Amino acid sequence: MMMESSATKEEEVGSYNSNNVKRAKLHSTLAALVDDPILADVPKKPTLSDVDTLISLEMGSAMRISVLKLDGTSFDVALMNSATLKDLKLAIKRKVNDMEQSKMGHRHISWKHIWTDFCLSHHNQKLLDDNSRLQDFGIRNNSQVQFVPYIVSKSSQKHSKRRRHRFFHGLNQRA
Repeated sequence: MMMESSATKEEEVGSYNSNNVKRAKLHSTLAALVDDPILADVPKKPTLSDVDTLISLEMGSAMRISVLKLDGTSFDVALMNSATLKDLKLAIKRKVNDMEQSKMGHRHISWKHIWTDFCLSHHNQKLLDDNSRLQDFGIRNNSQVQFVPYIVSKSSQKHSKRRRHRFFHGLNQRA
């Protein structure tokens, strides 16, 4: 009985080491593939939907959109042709979070505040309806969108939250 239990433990340890070796080989192969310049547009930790979108991009059923940031730099995101503005915002969030993570480690970005103070624009048209398809705004493959300050028009007689905050903040300092 004692010999049987020790033999099974050795088999378990052997299979455990074998699994670790296989896992290490898989991770090294994946790392080598992701570092290949041909696959530069594949994220470091790709999800199935990321890979599916990139395949669709190659087949022509997806689009690449360039996003211009306020500092003048830009980056690209890939989305399906049927994507909505909400899908674009989620892709931007994932891309920026991945870029920040690779540069600076863990850093929290408050996207709620970003979308409160800024919106996206395409050919000077603010993109405000999250449920609208990107094609309805005229966004096609290789289009460019940019971040612009989100300020409500004067005709509605409302200030954006950012201006209202600055106004009341200034009053508090004078008192």
